[in-house]
Amino acid sequence: MPLLALLRQRGVISDLPTPSGPIAEELGRYDAHMRDARGLDTSTRVNRLRIVQRLLLAKFAGRPVRFERLSPDDIRRFIAQQFELRNTKSNAITINGALRGYLRWRGSCGDAVRPLLGVITSPPNWSLAGLPRALTPEQVERVLSSFTGPLRSPRRGYAIARLALDLGLRTGEINQLRLDDIDWQHGTVTLKRTKSRRQDVLPLPHATGKALEDYLRHERPATGSRAVFVRRLAPHDRPLGVDGIRVVLRRALRRAGIAHASAHALRHTLACRLVGGGSPIKEVADVLRHRSLNTSLIYAKLNVGALSEVALPWPGSAS
Repeated sequence: MPLLALLRQRGVISDLPTPSGPIAEELGRYDAHMRDARGLDTSTRVNRLRIVQRLLLAKFAGRPVRFERLSPDDIRRFIAQQFELRNTKSNAITINGALRGYLRWRGSCGDAVRPLLGVITSPPNWSLAGLPRALTPEQVERVLSSFTGPLRSPRRGYAIARLALDLGLRTGEINQLRLDDIDWQHGTVTLKRTKSRRQDVLPLPHATGKALEDYLRHERPATGSRAVFVRRLAPHDRPLGVDGIRVVLRRALRRAGIAHASAHALRHTLACRLVGGGSPIKEVADVLRHRSLNTSLIYAKLNVGALSEVALPWPGSAS
């Protein structure tokens, strides 16, 4: 937790003033729509609200929000300004998605949004164009071996890495894991707060369970929090945040000498291991808890044996 946030929580300094005014009210209504009508996760809503707020401030700062005065040129100008700050494909996709979502909501409210939507163009992004960035078995071993004694919380980091590698848990799912979610008698772990907003029961492999037990018995601070992974530094009653979990995994990847890899690479590694072992794509989708089978189709490109059976002969070749 940032120092200023902690001081405000303890009452040492005053809270920040609650945002008010026409723009804050507009953002509040849009946030309620994303939460109640679309069921979007908190982090997704926060990111989209931040982009929409920039747009509204650029056009209506200090004035009432008169949506009918928002023109296609305003949208073009705003997008160009955002690209000047960070000109990447991922940023373009994020900005365009946030703007489209907001404009479509305004369209459902009866506003004319077709001319505004028409000026939002996304960069080329071909589905299934790339390959998942997975770790090799040797790299996995280096990552797991990097949680050594000199680290401040090696057992916690090792348990987090095993959950990502063995169960394919997302960082948000690791963050939401509670002590009551682990059934030690039956060897299962229940995910109740998933991205897809459903409850999943997964088997708990022996190595993963042993890593969790080792952390809980020997390293987890004494706290009343029911979160499995808590902060090492005070306040201990707070779960380790999603960003903190990403940092744990990214640092392990760096210690293992693996550059340009994200925490999500560990989840990809599980999927690739399943495909390499002959598991069908439907099984991979079930293990990764994808709502749509299409999300898992990218892993089919890694099954070289199955692809070779359906490949057509080169024109003019003997076979």
